[in-house]
Amino acid sequence: MTVTENIQSLKQEISKVIVGKDLEVELMAISLLFNGHILLESVPGTGKTMLAKSFAAAIGGHFSRIQFTPDVLPSDVTGIQFFNPKVQEFELRPGPIMANLVLADEINRATPRTQSSLLEVMEERQVTIDGITVPINEPFMVIATQNPVESQQGTFPLPVAQMDRFFMKIKVGYPAFEEEKQIMHNGRVNPGQDPLRQVFSLSDLVELKKTINKVYMTNDMEDYLLSIVRRTREHSSIELGVSPRGTLALMKASQGKAFLNGRTFVTPDDIKSVAPFVIGHRIILSIEGSLTKSQEEIILEIIDSVPVPVEAGANG
Repeated sequence: MTVTENIQSLKQEISKVIVGKDLEVELMAISLLFNGHILLESVPGTGKTMLAKSFAAAIGGHFSRIQFTPDVLPSDVTGIQFFNPKVQEFELRPGPIMANLVLADEINRATPRTQSSLLEVMEERQVTIDGITVPINEPFMVIATQNPVESQQGTFPLPVAQMDRFFMKIKVGYPAFEEEKQIMHNGRVNPGQDPLRQVFSLSDLVELKKTINKVYMTNDMEDYLLSIVRRTREHSSIELGVSPRGTLALMKASQGKAFLNGRTFVTPDDIKSVAPFVIGHRIILSIEGSLTKSQEEIILEIIDSVPVPVEAGANG
């Protein structure tokens, strides 16, 4: 079975329990293959938890959820050393971060100190508990969520430097009319929800990660991608543009898009399709810019303003 067929099977399997999330599943698969993490922004009740749990089940990974509140401590995330009186020794009790796929629900409700402990694990893929360093098992991905309409009382917005560590940010809206009708049908016909079939094994993912790095970009594609990034740093409505980390993320996401489409080379359409999800959370609009256009409009304006290479494809 090809990668394209595998991803299609993944979408079909997850659609059994959650409808209309094909794009999110594809972007999550790309992030997973590049050891990236995702920030989901959506209102309550749109299926964030179910999406994360279903994705973990379909790849055969261990899932855990952390519900963030201001009183959650770093040790509640990473784990603790506790004294066992029966054996008169300290023992390690791993926290919920020790899973393949972790849902960090409402991350902006955690204090900056707790946020930092989570994001450190995301970056270094290991936790240090009372001086003992414990590596995180592969694959490992964090899906953090935040509510865009929640009151600012009791929330701690992620700083720019921490936002930059997320591979992608995905805004999840309400389902379309027919999708929500299907959700109603599923809830009536199969309210118990049958267990999902595992589509990928963890060993399959290891092999896919080796293959995906063979997807290449011509010089023209590299120049095209870099031109988009650099225009975010020069745009009059943007105060802070995309960082070099963001450049690498866009390159990898473009490779992932091509890979999922069964190609060994990147095209302009690959870059354009993933760019809004990779660079949107990495820019800050100026005060004047935010008064005239939305962030999404400015990003699309930048993408459309960059000339597409005339001969795009495997040979550049």
